[in-house]
Amino acid sequence: MSTLAKPALAPAPLQVLLVGTKEEDFFVIREILERNRGTLAADLDHAQSLAEAKAILQRKRYDLVLFEHETGDAEAVHLVSEFLHAGVTVPFILLTEDADEKTVADLIKGGTWNCVARSQLDGATLVRTIRNTLTVHSLQREQQTAEESLRKLSRAVEQSADTVMVTNHHGIIEYVNPAFETLTGYKREDVYGKTPRILKSGQQGPEIYKEMWNTMLAGNAYRGILVNRKKNGELYYLEESICPVRDGEGHITHFIANGRDLTERMRMQAHLLQAQKMDAIGNLAGGIAHDFNNLLTIITSYAELSLDAVPHDSPLESKIQEILLAARRAAELTRQLLGFSRKQPQALRVADLNQVITRIANTLPRLIGEDIQFTFNRGEGLGAVRVDPLQIEQILMNLASNARDAMPQGGHLRIETSDERLDDAYVQCKKAVIPIGRYALITVSDDGAGIPTEHLPHIFEPFYTTKPSGKGTGLGLATVYGIVKQNKGYIWAYSEAAMGTVFKIYLPCVAGVDSAKTNENFKTEAMPRGSETVLLVEDETAVRTATAEFLKLQGYSVLEAKDGIDALVVARAHNPKIDLVVSDVVMPNMSGGQLANELARLRPDAKLLFVSGYAGKTVLDHNVLDLETNFLQKPYTLKQLSLKIRAALEPTLSQAATPHLQSSL
Repeated sequence: MSTLAKPALAPAPLQVLLVGTKEEDFFVIREILERNRGTLAADLDHAQSLAEAKAILQRKRYDLVLFEHETGDAEAVHLVSEFLHAGVTVPFILLTEDADEKTVADLIKGGTWNCVARSQLDGATLVRTIRNTLTVHSLQREQQTAEESLRKLSRAVEQSADTVMVTNHHGIIEYVNPAFETLTGYKREDVYGKTPRILKSGQQGPEIYKEMWNTMLAGNAYRGILVNRKKNGELYYLEESICPVRDGEGHITHFIANGRDLTERMRMQAHLLQAQKMDAIGNLAGGIAHDFNNLLTIITSYAELSLDAVPHDSPLESKIQEILLAARRAAELTRQLLGFSRKQPQALRVADLNQVITRIANTLPRLIGEDIQFTFNRGEGLGAVRVDPLQIEQILMNLASNARDAMPQGGHLRIETSDERLDDAYVQCKKAVIPIGRYALITVSDDGAGIPTEHLPHIFEPFYTTKPSGKGTGLGLATVYGIVKQNKGYIWAYSEAAMGTVFKIYLPCVAGVDSAKTNENFKTEAMPRGSETVLLVEDETAVRTATAEFLKLQGYSVLEAKDGIDALVVARAHNPKIDLVVSDVVMPNMSGGQLANELARLRPDAKLLFVSGYAGKTVLDHNVLDLETNFLQKPYTLKQLSLKIRAALEPTLSQAATPHLQSSL
């Protein structure tokens, strides 16, 4: 079955508006258009004044406007300009007989497209003029549209947040957009005529660039992540897409590269990876901390018991003291390992700052190397400070490590302490608020490369580092700042490039405490005794045995249990009063927290003291809520245990006992 093709639709007739006062012109032109309808279909409307023309043009769209010159030269030019400014793009033809050249030029300049002498107004002339005018108008519109498209494209490229670079087929840069200038620091005049090699960072092998050029020269788009270098030397990561540009014959003439800055995203990913590594280290350390601290508790307990059995000032006494000091350092290393990934509770005590720094000063030379001279100047008359000694050591380790990196050719690292009393004049000159009062000042200085002025305001910000990639996490000084603040102190840095760096740390002194009375003493003769009944719950046999022996020597009646379930059996079987339960927190079968809940019903009058070799967070997870009054961290000395037991049994004396307890930690 055949189908007949539908006839093509005839084009819609042109809509033409005549503006003029002569009625006869309207009829003449309409008759001409009617006679030539076969070659040019057109409908004609008439406006007898400019005002009427404005109204009609606002209501209806026209393809052409015919103007009679008698409507007034100035008004005609004004009308044309007015409609052009309003966005009307209707072509105009002037019908005139006596207009001079200047008038015609002004009209055409204003937007009139053509002129026809009224005396030559016949069918052929009018049709030809209309056709020519519409053709020229149409062409001027593939041009205006194209120019507008180019302007939009140019604005889009210029205002793009991504970098845009255009090179010729030899790789010579011909254009970069403002985003490129902002990111790289290079101005357009810096890069025009050069190649992208000025951005090479040296962080990527030649195979990367070889692959890039092979891909592009084959006519394909290259996509990848590049590490480039800014004008100031900083590295940045760019997600780059490079495409070839072809001419009409298909030949590659240019390459256009679009880049998105990934530096911040890559930095955050690196920080996330670092955090995950630290978390893994923390999990590993937490897993071994319990057993390790139990071993140290055994070492310290038996060493202290041995210390009581040897004569004072005997050679054996000094050897046992060395064992105790080594055990303390080992315990601090465990805490330091745990501190990499999780915040540890502070072990605050009233301390002599000179003694704390002296211990770490003995190990700093091994950290900084033989080519760096180290001196420690102990200030006189320092007030006692309430700090966590391990945190003070961590501060000095971080600052010494930075000083070492700043003096690769050797130099001098100095640590000094001094007693400072800050008055109104000093406080007012500081940007940060620091209360008036007495402080112990630690000054750490080096004569290394120094910190450039532009970096100095940011050095305490987390993840801010000026070290090369892979050489620093940006956490060292942020950790220092956090520790100083946690210890109620203040820190300032002073530095200039090539002039060295000075850090000043102010720690508030404890009123009414003499630092000379804060010395450690492992001897147990001054430890308080007792006669109460103590239930000792410990799953590590050696720890339980050593602790029970000590408590019995101190006069206590001791009941022993290997875990929480065993402790409940002992508690039910023992009729006399149980004054205190000393329990490990993390144990098999039943934890210390669960045991406490059961004993609250079974032995409501019994006091509780928890001990653990795990980190503070793990202890809190087992519902041991008061780390200050009823918790003792392993490894502990027997003196610490003795004082903590008396504080638990005699709450009214705990405030008086606490300063002595802290001085022994």
